[in-house]
Amino acid sequence: MRFATWNLVVTWWYEILLTRIGLSRVAERTRAARMQRVAQRFHGLAVDLGGLMIKVGQYMSSRLDVLPPQITEELAGLQDEVPPVPFEYIRELAEAELGVSLDRAFAHVEETPVAAASLGQAHRARLGSMDASDTGLSNVIIKVQRPGIDAIVDVDLAALRKVGGWLSRLRAVNRRVDLPALIEEFARTSREEINYLHEAANAERFAEEFEGDDRVSVPAIAWERTSRRVLTLEDVTAIKISDLPGLRAAGIDPADVAHDFAEVMYDQLFGNGFFHADPHPGNVFVTPTPDAPGERSWKLTFIDFGMMGELPNSTRGGLRQLLIAAATRDGKGLVQAGRDLGVLLPSADTVELERVLKELFARFGGMGFAELRDVDPNDFREFAVQFNDVVRTLPIQLPGHFLLVGRAMSLTSGVCSTLNPAYNLWDSVEPYAARLLREEGSNVVKDLGKEALDVAAVTWGLPKKIDGLVTKIDEGRLAITMPQLERRMERLENSARQVMSGLLFAALLFTGATLRHDDPFLGNLLMIVSVLPLMHALFSGRRRR
Repeated sequence: MRFATWNLVVTWWYEILLTRIGLSRVAERTRAARMQRVAQRFHGLAVDLGGLMIKVGQYMSSRLDVLPPQITEELAGLQDEVPPVPFEYIRELAEAELGVSLDRAFAHVEETPVAAASLGQAHRARLGSMDASDTGLSNVIIKVQRPGIDAIVDVDLAALRKVGGWLSRLRAVNRRVDLPALIEEFARTSREEINYLHEAANAERFAEEFEGDDRVSVPAIAWERTSRRVLTLEDVTAIKISDLPGLRAAGIDPADVAHDFAEVMYDQLFGNGFFHADPHPGNVFVTPTPDAPGERSWKLTFIDFGMMGELPNSTRGGLRQLLIAAATRDGKGLVQAGRDLGVLLPSADTVELERVLKELFARFGGMGFAELRDVDPNDFREFAVQFNDVVRTLPIQLPGHFLLVGRAMSLTSGVCSTLNPAYNLWDSVEPYAARLLREEGSNVVKDLGKEALDVAAVTWGLPKKIDGLVTKIDEGRLAITMPQLERRMERLENSARQVMSGLLFAALLFTGATLRHDDPFLGNLLMIVSVLPLMHALFSGRRRR
């Protein structure tokens, strides 16, 4: 709370006060460095506090639609690694949850954790002979929540809601993002992540989605030793997907792994819509299977199913519209798809947005997905900069599940680039995009028929509307108003008056400070009088609004 209060005050000073008194150049000149310092301080704060703050930093690093790049880039490397909890506390919580001592529940438990994160930590263990025969498992991993994490999450969420309430009162924030809704989305996913029963159910559903697929394996769950705060699952530790020397030593080509990993991730995103939203290198193993029939001698093994995403049918339909509109360079179609997906806020100026989107996509017009691989990288870079500017200046907000899609795709790209620096994700994107277009093609006749009916309805009523319009013109009752232009002119005039007041304030203040040494009375008088134009500069705009 202290961190948020101080940085809000500093931001108010630079972005509001200095701007209103005509010193906006000072704010603009220092903005990038200030944003970077804020992100660096929050990085340290998150590591010190643990709890949900690390998750908050990771979440903010994906908010490219809201936050400046100085913040998202600094927080992108925030890792969920914290000092481990002493084993005696882990033992106490696990025994209370399972209702039996660890010595009876397991044949052996390693006290040194395999991994320690902000919400829980994992230990290797071995099931007893009876449990092993019942479950078919022997070596397992026990994930145990950090003691008191429920209370910590409650406190962290309360603090986030309070700070979010402050920020949502700022016009510059609430016109760009529904902050309370985002915090509630974050709260929901966080509470799901600390419910290990939910994670276990996700793991089994993920396994069902890839049943019979020799590319993917999923650890089995030992339900007899699982509860809301303790998760026992098969130990599937193998070669870390980013361990290039380990892959080569096992005779596995990293380039083949990159290709299959990208395909599996796109199968999730464009296939059933249920996808792993946190596929970083620590959550994916490459498991050698030398005895497996066929040419394939390894599998991709996914773990940690606490953060999963699911795309509803309506979203998948919107994505199809978005893809087809982009392929046909239909700016209006892109805008409509954005509205259907909930990406565009109600305040969006769609005319300007259509124009900008057409300009952005026009340079790649007529190119197939495969042809994009041959485009000059500088063109891609320029396109990315322009598109980034659009996202940051227009009222665009990505829905919560879109953030998970973006995170999954970003991590997929990073892993594939690590495995094979020459790998091009278009090789995997192309077949899925082509398939979506083929599927959409089956609805073309239906869409054309509906369009024809709409045109016929408009044509039927057109003569009556024209007749009514001509009557209004003859009677002098036709009024044309442009409220948006009038509001902009009013704001422009008000801003000009504020700038003049700010300049007058600065002139009186500096003149008074200069004369004060030679004529204290006149100098002090000018400095006191300078308060009047300052008050006008600060509050005249607010009163008019």
